[in-house]
Amino acid sequence: MIQTKVSARNQTTIPSKIRKKYNVQPNDIVEWKENRNGELTVTFRKRISFRDMIGKGTIKTTTNALDLEKDLY
Repeated sequence: MIQTKVSARNQTTIPSKIRKKYNVQPNDIVEWKENRNGELTVTFRKRISFRDMIGKGTIKTTTNALDLEKDLY
């Protein structure tokens, strides 16, 4: 078990062993989920930008990229 302390500003540090194992980097998202039994699960995910999504999917209708970007931001 690894323990961390919560600061007066309700912040804590992700231990280096965990950061390395899950490749946690600055700007990654930490998700906290509580199940019905009150058990807590912490997961990490990468923050995805609009540029990261380019070319990742297909669509059958045409779209204007500028209008799409405006809708997203």
